[in-house]
Amino acid sequence: MQDLLNMTVWDGKPLSDFLTTDFILGFAGNLIGVVLIAIIGFWLSGWLRRRIVNIGLSQPHLDDTLFSFVGNISSYVVLGFTTLFILNTFGIQTTSIVAIIGAAGLAIGLALQGTLSNVAAGVMIIVFRPFKLNDFVEVNGQQGTVKGISLNYTELASVANVQIIVPNANVWGNTITNYSTYNTRRAEWVFGVGYAVDLKQAETVLHKVIADDPRTLPSPEPFIQVNNLGDFSVDFLVRAWVNTADFFQYQADIKRKVKEEFDAAGIDIPFPTRTVLNGDE
Repeated sequence: MQDLLNMTVWDGKPLSDFLTTDFILGFAGNLIGVVLIAIIGFWLSGWLRRRIVNIGLSQPHLDDTLFSFVGNISSYVVLGFTTLFILNTFGIQTTSIVAIIGAAGLAIGLALQGTLSNVAAGVMIIVFRPFKLNDFVEVNGQQGTVKGISLNYTELASVANVQIIVPNANVWGNTITNYSTYNTRRAEWVFGVGYAVDLKQAETVLHKVIADDPRTLPSPEPFIQVNNLGDFSVDFLVRAWVNTADFFQYQADIKRKVKEEFDAAGIDIPFPTRTVLNGDE
């Protein structure tokens, strides 16, 4: 044991010169300080993350995805500072470490520009909420029902139930059309009748079809007017308001019902015709 203590370990000095009472007490104090800092750091990081996440969970109108992301980032930041405090406790200079971390962060940021732009756009989508889950929207030329909103992409289900993944940068950077925001929508049709048809009778039939459907909203009142004198038909422009949830089926049902009622009333629905004359005529 004595030989071990007399071993030269630094600048010609034996190990026994370092293992003094002050050194041992100082090392023990630093070790206790490190343990306390680590315990406090881990506790604070977990508490802060849970606190931020719970804010999102306690507010139904806020999306908890953003709060989960911010909570995790805050937790990592606290753990990073905890690590720096521990290194400082042992006398290790952290300035160079911070500089290295900063340079590495810059390099990673440049390499992940596209991904980070998606994340930034995802944060904007979650904060400003131009749409929410189950809304029917059109974004970046794609139509579908919103099935998921993450920090990197938005997931849509098309009318044919096909999954569509749109990067958030393409969502936030383009026009967003949300068909589900308002509770009511205006349906619109153009119905053509022959020039020989009694326009008053055709208008009465259209009014009856619209009024008899229980999904038609009384206000604003339905609009039915002659809109165009075409090459083959007199065109009626018909507009009516309906609840958004009924919109698509309502549009299809009204078209079918108008065709049936026109046929029952003997109202002609013209179609383009062409007369071919022989050269001898």
